[in-house]
Amino acid sequence: WVKDLSLLTGFKKFAEDPEIQKEVMDAKLENKKRLATYVKHHLNIEVDPTTMFDIQVKRIHEYKRQFLNVLQIIHRYQWLKSMSPADRKKVQKKTVFIGGKAAAGYYIAKRVIALCNAVGSVINADPDTQDYLKLVFIPNYKVGNAQIIIPANDISEHVSTAGTEASGTSNMKFVMNAGLIIGTDDGANIEIKEHVGEENIFIFGAKCSDIADATKKMKDNAPWDQRLTKVFSMIRSGTFGNPVEFEPLLNSIEGGNDKYLLAHDFASYLEAQERVDREFNDQKTWAKKCITAVAGMGFFSTDRTISEYAENIW
Repeated sequence: WVKDLSLLTGFKKFAEDPEIQKEVMDAKLENKKRLATYVKHHLNIEVDPTTMFDIQVKRIHEYKRQFLNVLQIIHRYQWLKSMSPADRKKVQKKTVFIGGKAAAGYYIAKRVIALCNAVGSVINADPDTQDYLKLVFIPNYKVGNAQIIIPANDISEHVSTAGTEASGTSNMKFVMNAGLIIGTDDGANIEIKEHVGEENIFIFGAKCSDIADATKKMKDNAPWDQRLTKVFSMIRSGTFGNPVEFEPLLNSIEGGNDKYLLAHDFASYLEAQERVDREFNDQKTWAKKCITAVAGMGFFSTDRTISEYAENIW
């Protein structure tokens, strides 16, 4: 299959094979341990490789919506804090990794990085929740550490506003490395969904055909989900440091400014995260999904695209 990626379809017949499932999940655990070692060495943060590894690494941009991810992490933190210790023990443990670079003059993108680090500093040190949720910002994202980060994913985030991402390619790399996607109906997620099956990808949010109506709705100050309002209140309370630092970021989606539909998609995003939690809890079924997804990735080959260009276009 290394020379002919279309042969990956043959992997699908092993999706329900317990031995192959175990081999895949064992390999995944080794990759997660390698990332945990990297994070400990470079950032001095301890992470548990037996937790779900949820990864979003890409250029920091408003349309790619890393801010949406940070907002749902704060919501999850609030949710965990509201629980009794006994109830907390029933929750899926999760470690979230965010990484990427912002353009030098892109102020809002740099505020996203600042908020991500501030939130991680608080939740990673909270004795009530640190065993159940951690957030790690990985600096200096590049090919060298991507080779360690991407194979460690259980779930990866590709959550751009529908209609804004031309394609994206990291989503392909993440799935090739036996992880599943939580994402929008945008870019290559659409084709990945066709090839791996709708049941093996977690799609949420407005679709392209909804964008015009959704944008008008948010411009007209449609009411927000109360959970998002509580997240904004927590940021403004100073829990994550001086709120003045984050005010431009909050203002960027308030008062009818929600150009990239973060508030619009928030409830749908939380529902998709709940589905991920439920399905990850059944590791046999999760392994089957991962193997099926890998088997569907043969289409995403430069050899195929170049030969199609040669035959049909050139």
